[in-house]
Amino acid sequence: MKRFISHEDLARDRRFKRTRSRNQLLSTLPDDVDAIVRVLEKVAPKIRERLAGTALEPVFDELGPGFSFLTLNGGDQPGAERSPLQLRLQLHGIFVGELQALEAAGRTLWDFPDAPWEFKMNMARQCWDESRHVQVYEKLIEHVGGEIGEFPENTFLFEVSCADDPVLRVAGVNRCLEGLACDVFRSLIDYGRAHDDAVIAQAVDFVLADELTHVRFGSDWVREFTRGDPEAAQRVKEFQRETDRRFAFGGGRCVAKEERREAGFTEEELDELDEILAEGPRRETLVRAGEILRDRHQARQRGEVVPPVASASN
Repeated sequence: MKRFISHEDLARDRRFKRTRSRNQLLSTLPDDVDAIVRVLEKVAPKIRERLAGTALEPVFDELGPGFSFLTLNGGDQPGAERSPLQLRLQLHGIFVGELQALEAAGRTLWDFPDAPWEFKMNMARQCWDESRHVQVYEKLIEHVGGEIGEFPENTFLFEVSCADDPVLRVAGVNRCLEGLACDVFRSLIDYGRAHDDAVIAQAVDFVLADELTHVRFGSDWVREFTRGDPEAAQRVKEFQRETDRRFAFGGGRCVAKEERREAGFTEEELDELDEILAEGPRRETLVRAGEILRDRHQARQRGEVVPPVASASN
């Protein structure tokens, strides 16, 4: 069996539609409404192409390229309201994320045959946990009336976190990817409790307990692999910072600090993560840009002439 496979080689059945976005757009946007509108209108055809044949295609056709700013960001804060579309999309995104986490843990076990036995046992435990998580989220998707494959899958989580160095691999998969899961899951638990949905609250709480263990695996093995090697420790720190920046989705996510502390994160790391998540445009900027993009998109559909958005230099 081949080692160090590409994210493009991850196998899926016919239910899945895969996109090839590297998820870098939001993190590069300025906190400027007009600039965001210009960029999103420029890439609108590519966005539309990625959504073709999924449940998001009619949403794009109604709201235009800024649809995500208006419909999909409501679940970023703990206990926040979510529309049925938001909830289905979030659970589906977590489901494919768990698939990629399962594949990443399995690959870590296979890619590094000379790793310590205890390390391999930790990764095998994680594979067992992730397979269970995939099943849990499959049932939660059914619980909210969704279905597998109704939204596109982006494999950038696997792509970004699966470095070819074992210490960078556990930093990316276990500390960054699994740390992201802790943040998202805490928000979902709060949502379930706020809306008397015991199925979501309890199921996600069970999964979160496993994720803490997985993050702790990463914390422990990063320390072990970099012991007495400050250059390796610095390389890990830089890789983790860049991976967290890629996983920031333009900011707006609440960090599950209590869970991350329990899993081995230091106060310095949590402060740095807050700084990373504060980068990029603010939520209100994105929402306002989404409103303008919607109005311009709908005007074009009515056959109206829509003038270009003036740049700052104009």
